[in-house]
Amino acid sequence: MLLTKEAFDEDFIWGVSTAAYQIEGAHNTDGKGLSIWDIFVKNRNKIHQNQNGDTACDFYNRYTADLYLMQSLNIRNYRFSISWSRILPDGVGNINTAGIDFYDRLIDLSLQLGITPWITLYHWDLPHALERKGGWVNRDIKEWFGYFVSVCVTHFGDRVKNWMVLNEPTVFSAAGYFLGVHAPGRRGLDNFLAAAHHAALAQAHGAKVIKTMQRDSVVGTTFSCSHIEPFTTREKDIVAAKKADALLNRLFIEPLLGMGYPTAEIKILNRIEKYMKQNDDNDLIFNMDFIGVQNYTREIVRHAIFVPFLQAKIVSAQKRKVEMTAMNWEIYPESIYHILKKFNAYPNIPPLIITENGAAFTDQIENHQVSDPKRIAYLQQTIAQVLRAKREGVNVKGYFVWTFLDNFEWAEGYHPRFGLVYVDFQSQQRTVKSSGYWYANFLK
Repeated sequence: MLLTKEAFDEDFIWGVSTAAYQIEGAHNTDGKGLSIWDIFVKNRNKIHQNQNGDTACDFYNRYTADLYLMQSLNIRNYRFSISWSRILPDGVGNINTAGIDFYDRLIDLSLQLGITPWITLYHWDLPHALERKGGWVNRDIKEWFGYFVSVCVTHFGDRVKNWMVLNEPTVFSAAGYFLGVHAPGRRGLDNFLAAAHHAALAQAHGAKVIKTMQRDSVVGTTFSCSHIEPFTTREKDIVAAKKADALLNRLFIEPLLGMGYPTAEIKILNRIEKYMKQNDDNDLIFNMDFIGVQNYTREIVRHAIFVPFLQAKIVSAQKRKVEMTAMNWEIYPESIYHILKKFNAYPNIPPLIITENGAAFTDQIENHQVSDPKRIAYLQQTIAQVLRAKREGVNVKGYFVWTFLDNFEWAEGYHPRFGLVYVDFQSQQRTVKSSGYWYANFLK
């Protein structure tokens, strides 16, 4: 089957996604405050080769050329995040006008070039000043975040209608507050449960703030999702897979939909009650205009008696000897089909949008060109699976590639390249990869 854009609805949304800390650089420029990632990257051995996002893609200074490049590739929807600490250096209080000015210019030029902005309000770069007060472990963060959201809607809402409240709350609460492998580097079950509950409250609260201020807005939030399968047909592996699914795929969507936390599968989640107050069950609920689904792979899970709380463990792609990306993730495009079917099955689920999907490889530049046939194949096969789900009745309305530019990929540093555009991080020269040209041709 020849895959074409015309196989989808005329109003199907096609775009690319980025995140502020991963591309902007200018970490201490024009009044920007410190974020938790500005601090975390200074901890030795936390990041691949002790790299950091201080400069990253220097998008803060090069956004004009990058947006013109985006336009030339026929990309008409751009999802980007706003750096909280660039707008509010102390997290709350005084507004940094230079930060507002930067995003004003970015939004204005996007619109001038026919590119619709889709803003993510929180993509992991919490102001360090708020982390010093407890960060996501402090219940007050619901109000701090609400204030930040109100500032963004006040200044940008006259031109921006599409908002995403949180990016992957499961990842930033677990990796940042339970495992300690992401900023701010905290560990422990209590930190995780508090952070997760407060993020779930902030998710609904942020959406309410937007809708109160801007009735005609289109508001959603985004979730990381992986198709989960048991390692064997043994009952213990099946139970382990259900636990992993509850943690990785259901932890935030179900309270948002009014179903509560998935405590039946993960008994330890009952401890979240100690962070809950009267009316919290209702305050977790919000009727979003869309749900952002972010999928890259599937996970195979087995029973593991020595893993605390879950007794479940992911069997790595490496051990299973399957084809992998540079992130050591299995290449399994069908995963997105299963995830779309899974989420679409929830009662009263709003439309779904794939807000991130892509693949990292060790791309190299040769004769001023970057050939990445594996990424082209991955995108083609994944988009075909989105179409398959759509034809089977899944209400999916859009697809955003992660990502536009090679970037700082959190703890993995600059090694995994996800971009449609190759970035030489020494010279900051951009080179469109063959996958970028394929996507441009697909969108033409």
